[in-house]
Amino acid sequence: MSGCADPASTKRKLFHFRGPRGNLPIMRVCIDIQSAVTQRAGVGRYTRELVKYLGPMADADAVSLFYFDFLRRGKPFDAPATTMRSVRWCPGRMAQHMWKSFNWPPFDVFAGPAELYHFPNFVLPPLAKGKSVVTIHDMSFIRYPEYAEEANQKYLAARIKDTAARADAIITISRFSADEIQTFLRVDSARLFPTHLGISHAFKAPPPEAVDNLRKRYQLDRPYILTVGTLEPRKNLQFLVDVFDKLDHFDGYLVLAGMPGWKYEPIFERIRLSHRAGNIKWLKYVPDSDLPALYAGAQLFMLTSLYEGFGFPPLESMACGTPVVCSAGGSLSEVVENAAVLVDSFESDRWAELTMKAITDTDFRRTLVSRGIEQSGKYTWEATARKTWEVYRKVAG
Repeated sequence: MSGCADPASTKRKLFHFRGPRGNLPIMRVCIDIQSAVTQRAGVGRYTRELVKYLGPMADADAVSLFYFDFLRRGKPFDAPATTMRSVRWCPGRMAQHMWKSFNWPPFDVFAGPAELYHFPNFVLPPLAKGKSVVTIHDMSFIRYPEYAEEANQKYLAARIKDTAARADAIITISRFSADEIQTFLRVDSARLFPTHLGISHAFKAPPPEAVDNLRKRYQLDRPYILTVGTLEPRKNLQFLVDVFDKLDHFDGYLVLAGMPGWKYEPIFERIRLSHRAGNIKWLKYVPDSDLPALYAGAQLFMLTSLYEGFGFPPLESMACGTPVVCSAGGSLSEVVENAAVLVDSFESDRWAELTMKAITDTDFRRTLVSRGIEQSGKYTWEATARKTWEVYRKVAG
């Protein structure tokens, strides 16, 4: 095991730290960051941002981060005021296989001793000792199994009830998801902690020259409507193309920014059949550093998702000063409130009407922009980390 503290340090009395509410004792916390190593978006982003802000809330040695490093790639990212531990003698996939097949060995055999473990990616592996906190982001794999990748859906569906039964606390990312978890998993509300996510401080309106430069690099020489996210069935992108086909008075582009996901092929078939196919651009991967200018340059951001447990892109777009039209699917109405145009049905004519209003009505746009900037400011990773640490403290007792 590499990156561990020296053996003598484990003999010290476990820990006191100065947390966000003053001088309170708490136990050593170990966080499983494997998803942050293997996933750029989604759970990976959540985990990276969370640990970035958790560490400074505690003494330098209060938070340890664990991951498998069989390929010896080294430290995956910087996380202030934390220590990183890794295992190089066992691939992460092998450990997951053993947990799935045999419910063995305990996670703490790999990660080392701690008094509280946090698993940010839905599933709680076996533990020999210590309290456990797990983040269950949403119930989309149960609510809409047909929109999930089959192997992952089966894995989560098979493990989630046991996880919910064993965890000392469950963090979830919206009140909507908390209600879903109670509905499907019958979890006692005393163990369930809705904790909104945050958005990066990088999301703000960039200088006009940065937007102009980005539009030149991506060949966006006309006004454009933007959507951001993985290309997958749950995002309902064929319907977005249906709406775009009705925007005859919008002489611009529909821009899709996101990598192809599970069952993405029908999306491109629908684009091919569009009479405006020449005005639809797919940007594939867009670096995080380009996203603020991409959002800011758009006439409008649209999200036609059938279901979202939280939804980063609408808030990111708002923070960059761009109006949002989105579905009311899942948690979106909770997250954006009255700062976006929320559409509670999937009637393309209605979407087209509201989209053109948000593009052409100057006063309406001004109101959306103002509300959006205010609403997005409510969501910070500092607040997410603070509330998460409060859960740790409550579980620790």
